[in-house]
Amino acid sequence: MNIPTYLTVFLPLMALLGLLPLAPTARAAQPEYYELRVYTTQTARQQKLVTDYWQDAAVPAYNRMGIRAVGVFTELEDSATNKIYVLIPYKTAGFITEVPGRLASDSAYQKASAEFMAVPKSDPAYTRFESSLLVAFESMKKLAVPGATAEKKPWVYELRTYQSHNENKGISKVQMFNSGEVPIMQEVGLSPVFFAQAIVGSQMPCLIYMVSGENREEHKKHWKGFFDAPGWKKLSGDPQYKDNVSKVVSVFLKRTAASQI
Repeated sequence: MNIPTYLTVFLPLMALLGLLPLAPTARAAQPEYYELRVYTTQTARQQKLVTDYWQDAAVPAYNRMGIRAVGVFTELEDSATNKIYVLIPYKTAGFITEVPGRLASDSAYQKASAEFMAVPKSDPAYTRFESSLLVAFESMKKLAVPGATAEKKPWVYELRTYQSHNENKGISKVQMFNSGEVPIMQEVGLSPVFFAQAIVGSQMPCLIYMVSGENREEHKKHWKGFFDAPGWKKLSGDPQYKDNVSKVVSVFLKRTAASQI
């Protein structure tokens, strides 16, 4: 089994920090881990190649590993340069290291992905993709699939990244979510999908989460309900949480045909 070099460095460190489940009996109480991939594309052809790969080859292979609810999204407004976002949930961080070997030995995956992997260097399937490793918040340890997914109803997703100017402030913002922000978002109908802190990524320190709604207008109303909530006003006025976010990045997404979220 080939383990990516960056994981051979970070997984032992995560174990020391207590971020990896160390005993099988404790796993039920552990938060999920997520890999968030962001593919950069330049053309509609590339977007189709990537989404077809996930729909026909990768998602079925991950499902065979027991990994359910893989999310595959693209930006809400169509463009030839839209990015493609893939969210993969794992029960443990250690399982991530098994994936390359499992894919290599999965004959159905190898057959289904052959055409995608054979795309030439002169005309690639995508420019690059970035990958982040995330751990779910204590206040929402498991991913939640919106009911609209099973009903195949139109739905919008907002992926939000909160950057902090140092590690302590990043931890402070996570604590703020765990102290009340998450349940308030659930109560006002923001339909959260996941909340997670980045362990490895390109915009450290940061946290990333996804909320969702029927459409942009209804989603905006739910946000108003959140900002008007007494619990949020109390939290936002608490001096211990002052200046714990330096930048907010929000991207509106929609499901692709490959998505299970």
